[in-house]
Amino acid sequence: MKVIKHLGKENSIFNNFISEIRSENIQKDSLRFRRNMERIGEVFAYEISKVMEFKNEEITTPLGISNMKLLSSQPVLATILRAGLPLHQGILNYFDKADNAFISAFRKHYIDGSFEIQIDYMSAPVVTDRVLILSDPMLATGKSMYLAYLELLNNGKPKHTHFVSAIASSQGIEYLQSKLSPTKCTIWVGAIDEELTAQSYIVPGLGDAGDLAYGLKTSD
Repeated sequence: MKVIKHLGKENSIFNNFISEIRSENIQKDSLRFRRNMERIGEVFAYEISKVMEFKNEEITTPLGISNMKLLSSQPVLATILRAGLPLHQGILNYFDKADNAFISAFRKHYIDGSFEIQIDYMSAPVVTDRVLILSDPMLATGKSMYLAYLELLNNGKPKHTHFVSAIASSQGIEYLQSKLSPTKCTIWVGAIDEELTAQSYIVPGLGDAGDLAYGLKTSD
């Protein structure tokens, strides 16, 4: 079983940000929605940093030398376009020297109502032996996250992968766990909801994160 970090189980200001991206009234403000998603990413970045490797360095100040523990290496930050951009930006605000990767994925719908996830584009650095942080605001079925991860593996095998979602379904987490074994990874979520609709949307969830952040699109 992969490690699950459920930040929403703890009493913290983090849950205020989660409640605001869920709120039907507050999420009408796209700027506020993006900023809240960004703040959620910042909290995730801070928590992830606690389990990364650090090294001792001497920092020269105007009055002397300070011995500090600093990150040993920078991670690679990856996200799925377009919905993942605000969450990704929040993580990047803290890992501000990180390399970045972007994957374009979409749902291809069929007449019978079914769909499949297809990867359309990727831009990424080499990820071999590096810490990879792959974020997507919603982990519904888990298929988009997993396919994006497989695409990134074309650029090498990470040392450890952190999967990050603001809101996840229990089914999505189970799917990701089953597909990733025995991959070295941690799954970070802000909230876990139990229900998926027939169209694979999380309930109560928050709706379409991409539309809320950037406006309605003409097709899925």
